[in-house]
Amino acid sequence: MRILIGNHIDPSIRERHDMRAWTQRLLWFARPGDLLVLCCEPDMEFVDYALAHTGVKREELTLLTAPAGAWGDRLLDPSSLTGPAFVEQVRATLGPAGADVVSEVFALWPSAAVARLADALGVADRLPGAAFFGQGGGEIGNNKANFRALAAAVGVPILPGRICRSLAEATEATGALLKDSASGAVVVKQAHNGAGVGNQLLVREPEMAVDHVGARHLHHLAPGPDGIAAYWAERWPWASGDGRWPVVIEEFAPGADAVYSEHYASDAGTRATETGRLLYVGRRLSHQVVPLDGVTEPVRAALLDGGARLAEAYRAFGYRGHLSADALVLPDGTVVFTEVNAQVSGSLHIYQSIAHGIVDVAAVPVRQVVEYHVPPTWAVPSFAAFLTLLDELGLAYDPSTRTGVIVSMPAIPLAPGEPVQFVFCLAYDPAEGHASTFALLDARFATVPAGTYDASQHIGTGAVSFSS
Repeated sequence: MRILIGNHIDPSIRERHDMRAWTQRLLWFARPGDLLVLCCEPDMEFVDYALAHTGVKREELTLLTAPAGAWGDRLLDPSSLTGPAFVEQVRATLGPAGADVVSEVFALWPSAAVARLADALGVADRLPGAAFFGQGGGEIGNNKANFRALAAAVGVPILPGRICRSLAEATEATGALLKDSASGAVVVKQAHNGAGVGNQLLVREPEMAVDHVGARHLHHLAPGPDGIAAYWAERWPWASGDGRWPVVIEEFAPGADAVYSEHYASDAGTRATETGRLLYVGRRLSHQVVPLDGVTEPVRAALLDGGARLAEAYRAFGYRGHLSADALVLPDGTVVFTEVNAQVSGSLHIYQSIAHGIVDVAAVPVRQVVEYHVPPTWAVPSFAAFLTLLDELGLAYDPSTRTGVIVSMPAIPLAPGEPVQFVFCLAYDPAEGHASTFALLDARFATVPAGTYDASQHIGTGAVSFSS
């Protein structure tokens, strides 16, 4: 038996909101006999849908809901994992054999609370990196400032930039970087955030407001040093988490492609697991593709080499588990790294469970998998309505052709009456691409005016923010 925990970054590090749907991707990793811990009662329609694809039977799994904490059932409260009543509930679930039946503890986020639960159950030796995580190592491994220091230490190429720990230092560094930057723009990064939500692009010229940068927020700087000072007087609390974390400021690289190299770190060493590409629309993460294609062999080699060196560095300080080294391919073919996500990333279920486990992309004829975020211009009423349309259009996944759509997380509305937001995978023939299939869905669901969400229309002298 494995214990799988559907948690997310500890709220003590970064505030999260409703993560019920996102954490249920845990179902893609389940095997017969596993015990799954979630923050809410799972969406049984999605449970049956996902298990129908993986071949695991519902009765072969045990599903537990952790006690509601400060966030109700929207987010797993770390303290809920170690409450005496819940620990006893897990012990009772293990049965008479107790800890002997547990082969592994697996969590989406490497929380200290997970390590404490494993210790309470007597299975800490089955949580890779338990000692490190128990001392708060999850924060160390997912801090963008720490990443830059480690990348510099092992000689992995990064963009010019600075780590700033005060408003004054950030103001000075921004001016210096803008002065030396060929693009005339810099990116401000929170130490803890994801999918570009914690990044802000500072531009001198409005035409620099391009889609692919992975910075959800945008600020058009007023001319001169006063514009920089005014920006930081307003945004330092946001960027630093009210002074709790350092802030990264780095040169903006226009025309770059966003890629990643994922690895697994164990006591024995590290191994590469997959490479992929991230694509942005309106500075929102739109979709990602695995396996990575359309790059030269030198680019692929540089991506794998840098990713492997970073994985070894993270392994050396105690991290164990999956990690993703994110990078940019610059227009001249240079590969520079931007961050490491030392956790179960939003890519693992795509390539491990769906692309390799269900679709078998390497078999003949070869296939690729793209995962789309439902665009904010779509109005999808429900999970069932989406599946019905897939059937009507003949787009549901077909095992005989190994093509079609697999919905990769439940569609749970964030508020009553609101359209649902979710992600779905599309398996396709690389020779044919995926654009035409997406266009069929877009034609049926795109009913929200695009201008409502087009970030490029909101360039002003103040900071612009969007819902995550």
